[in-house]
Amino acid sequence: MTLAELLKYQREKEDLLMREMAYKVDVDTAIISKIENGYRVPTKEQLKKYATALHIDYDKLLTLWISEKLYQEVKEEPKALDALKIVVKRIKRGKEE
Repeated sequence: MTLAELLKYQREKEDLLMREMAYKVDVDTAIISKIENGYRVPTKEQLKKYATALHIDYDKLLTLWISEKLYQEVKEEPKALDALKIVVKRIKRGKEE
């Protein structure tokens, strides 16, 4: 499930209208629509507000948020998988230091 799908699903599960969600996140309703339809990624601050409003673990949302940002950045690159493997190695190596 993508970040957008999870946010929309959970908002509907909580029985919140988009305008109610917009109020809780402190953005326009149009931004909620763009986020839920995958046209925009929320900021970290907005993500925290989503977590609180929708009773979702922030770490789960943060993980999906990071993955979405990475995907958007490299999705068109033919060598994306090779590059991501290198990133994983560097992150693991950094944790060992």
